Amino acid sequence: TKEQLYQLKARLCGESIFKTGKAMADPTKMVVNLALFGTTQSGKSSAGNTLLGSADFHSSFAPCSVTQDCSLGRSCHLQSFLRRRGQEVALQVRVLDTPGCPHSRLSKKDVEQKVRDALEHHFGQEGLHLALLVQRADVPFCGQEATYPVQMIQELLGHAWKNYTAILFTHAEKIEEAGSNEDKYLRAAPDTLLTLLNSIQHKYVFQHKKEKSFNEQRMKILERIMGFVKENCYQVLTFK
Repeated sequence: TKEQLYQLKARLCGESIFKTGKAMADPTKMVVNLALFGTTQSGKSSAGNTLLGSADFHSSFAPCSVTQDCSLGRSCHLQSFLRRRGQEVALQVRVLDTPGCPHSRLSKKDVEQKVRDALEHHFGQEGLHLALLVQRADVPFCGQEATYPVQMIQELLGHAWKNYTAILFTHAEKIEEAGSNEDKYLRAAPDTLLTLLNSIQHKYVFQHKKEKSFNEQRMKILERIMGFVKENCYQVLTFK
């Protein structure tokens, strides 16, 4: 039967419907859990607000780190955002905002412990669908500081981190302002960034603030992210 075929496919893919029964109890609703990582002033909180369609996270320009604690935001349900098994499904996004690393007030060890505790508390049993490395498109990805968030993702997510990590490039409008485009930008990227992109199977998305309305920008990013989650067979990483 169709139901048996679906269950077989789900088992083969390790779909989260069997790992996170609470989140998937209602087949007309789906919850996707995301966590933001990045250096100070990379735009994590602003990106989180875009994903949520709200202003849950405090975001401002400052000469120091703004976010000092992890916080979880929940979006409203996006009706008919996708279809699964022939049904329209409402999507809710849960986003964990984290302190930047390196941080102007917290040590690397303190940041990692805060994030570890938050991942276990919020996504310990339901699981994490994707870690988003937030990287400014107008800041070169080079030097030891740029790799700190990547190292933290590797330590927190374990050996499977490559399957659960994507890059979110913020301030992508700067690329066009410089007379370039996304393809040229990536071709000219430093080896450290190209190596990282290869490791995570080229899972990336650009966030443009000027060319689209807030809602169009949000939908474009969410569609791309849901593509990554689907390609990953809706699998999740649990922390308990």
